Amino acid sequence: MAEILCSIDELTEAQARRFEVAGSAIVVVRIGEQVYALEDRCSHEDFPLSDGLVDVDDCQIECSRHGAMFSLETGAACSFPAVKAVDSIAISVVDGQVEVTLP
Repeated sequence: MAEILCSIDELTEAQARRFEVAGSAIVVVRIGEQVYALEDRCSHEDFPLSDGLVDVDDCQIECSRHGAMFSLETGAACSFPAVKAVDSIAISVVDGQVEVTLP
C-alpha cells in the first residue's frame, strides 16, 4: 500500500530529506521532476544518508560520515568504504503527491 509523504513542491531540489514510514527511516531526494528514495542508512556504518550531500551530476548521495557514495537510482555502493548497496524504495509522484511503497 502506498503512503503519501508530501507534495513534490515541499521537496527542495537536490536536498536530502528524512521520512519515517511504518517504522522505517527513508531518505528522499528530488532532482528536477524525478524523486528517489533509499533506506536512510549507510551500509558501511549505519549512519543516516539524509545528513549527506547530493551529487546531482552523478545522481548519488554521499554519507557525511566517511564519504561513501550511493546511487540514488539503485542504492548501489559507488565508492569506498561502502561495498554493500542500500535498499532502493519504490516511489512515485501522483497528482503532485509523493507516494512511497515499502516492501
